[in-house]
Amino acid sequence: KMKMTKEKYAPKLHFKPPFGWLNDPNGLMYANDQWHLFYQYYPMSNVWGPMHWGHAVSDDLVEWDHCPIALAPDDTGYMFSGSGVIDKDNCSGLFDGPSPNNLVVFYTNSKPIEDGKDRQSQSLAYSHDGGLSWTKYEGNPIITNPGLTCYRDPKVIWLEDKQHWVLLITHGQSIGI
Repeated sequence: KMKMTKEKYAPKLHFKPPFGWLNDPNGLMYANDQWHLFYQYYPMSNVWGPMHWGHAVSDDLVEWDHCPIALAPDDTGYMFSGSGVIDKDNCSGLFDGPSPNNLVVFYTNSKPIEDGKDRQSQSLAYSHDGGLSWTKYEGNPIITNPGLTCYRDPKVIWLEDKQHWVLLITHGQSIGI
């Protein structure tokens, strides 16, 4: 458990990884009677590198247990920002049935391409066990890039009254739905 630190220059009430580079928080969820925090993470250095999704859990949002990395780079690219949902009613069809342990995260894959730019697309991963382990969807990417330079940071919500998902995504200075 990460306890409040007495290090002179360390944050007192801010989350920090055990080592490495940390950036955007992603997909904060409450499942299995714990808060799950995901975050942009490069565990090999204290400077930016191939992005992973770090994962930590907390009972009180102050003391954190570090979990294994939730998402690591693969052939679709680095794991950039996204969001998460609890699919308690199995609306996605990814699970065996309804459960409060059905978690889904949506994230941007960012793959460097020959012209020095990134090709960004959207993918998902899911957890059958309340966030303890993650499976990347075999049909990733679920949304391919329509040719935009900036196409990232999916925010997904379930509209209960309409019974459908809504995904917002940045297109640089605008938002797509």
